[in-house]
Amino acid sequence: MSDTEMMDDAADMTVPNLSNPEVVDKFKAAADVANRALAVVVQAAVPGAVVVDLCALGDSTITTMAEGVYAKMKVERGIAFPTCISPNNICGHYSPLASDRSAVLKEGDLVKVDLGAHVDGLIATAAHSFVCTANPQQQFTGPIADVICAAHFAGECALRMCRPGKTSEEISQVIQDVAAVFGCNALEGVSSRRMLRNDLLGDKAIVNKPSKDQKVDHIVIEENEVYSIDIIMSTGTGESKDSEERANVYRRTSEQVLLKMKASRALLGEATRKFGDHAFSLRAFDDENKALLGLKECVANRLLDPFPVFYEREGVLTAQFKFTVLILKGSIQRITAHPLPFVSSEHSITEPRLLSILQMGTKRKNANKKKRRNKKAPAAADKMEVDQ
Repeated sequence: MSDTEMMDDAADMTVPNLSNPEVVDKFKAAADVANRALAVVVQAAVPGAVVVDLCALGDSTITTMAEGVYAKMKVERGIAFPTCISPNNICGHYSPLASDRSAVLKEGDLVKVDLGAHVDGLIATAAHSFVCTANPQQQFTGPIADVICAAHFAGECALRMCRPGKTSEEISQVIQDVAAVFGCNALEGVSSRRMLRNDLLGDKAIVNKPSKDQKVDHIVIEENEVYSIDIIMSTGTGESKDSEERANVYRRTSEQVLLKMKASRALLGEATRKFGDHAFSLRAFDDENKALLGLKECVANRLLDPFPVFYEREGVLTAQFKFTVLILKGSIQRITAHPLPFVSSEHSITEPRLLSILQMGTKRKNANKKKRRNKKAPAAADKMEVDQ
């Protein structure tokens, strides 16, 4: 691919037109690939499973399944975000190299699986949290259940607030309020993003929890937008930090620099050919060692942006739920999801404001229709009982 072609691809980060049924169908096709890949990885994530094998399984599943989608059309499709498996206090972006088999799942680990697929540059992301166990019928309680419930219900509230006119400040505050109910904290440095074609980071962000380094930008949710809602909760302070380990997940930028090293040019060329503007793992390259050799120059010249591994303090548990939302005319559609884990928290949502949000439907009423009478106040929401 020439430099001109790379620039053309990088420039194709337009706002998807959800009024076009074909665009919606492609989003849903990408979501189907992501959902199926997520299910395959979760099923394989048993005690003794090697993390890198699970990451490779997720990536190969996305690639294989995507090949059968829109097969008769000349559209790009495949991995939009490589499979990451982040246990316990590791918050995200953990996707080891093929040569690193040191990370192995244990009974009782709180595991987060994060991945994404695309069809014609239209992206569907998904992340799920669960307890690694040889006995899936066992119910888990305590802090591990609290943090999973906090992330789940915060996501449910965020989903229902993804409607035209709602603001980032409102959604961010609700996420923090739900965290407090379960004795947890929303993780700093994490945000939900409006996604564009070929761009999962987009141009609008909803911050989970503001910090000195990340403020809540004022944005307004609008019709015809697509969001990747990303919720990460912590049993600790919610203050994460980047790992000293080298990042293994990167994304091509729009920068154009003449590289000196042959290995650097080879890495950049292969990354562009295989993934375009989408994120990728170094594990995906034909020669891992050559890729590592060219990595430093590419990063130093800002040709590749890293997704650093980030984590909380040792002993802290973190849980994540991520899903893709289409804000259509008259409805909000969540297109990625996975069945919830078997957990039960001693805490429950009783605050009327949060309960009213959880009772909101995902179909918006016609403004011209007469308002219905208020229904009886709902019972406390707990133990993962909100309808999916």
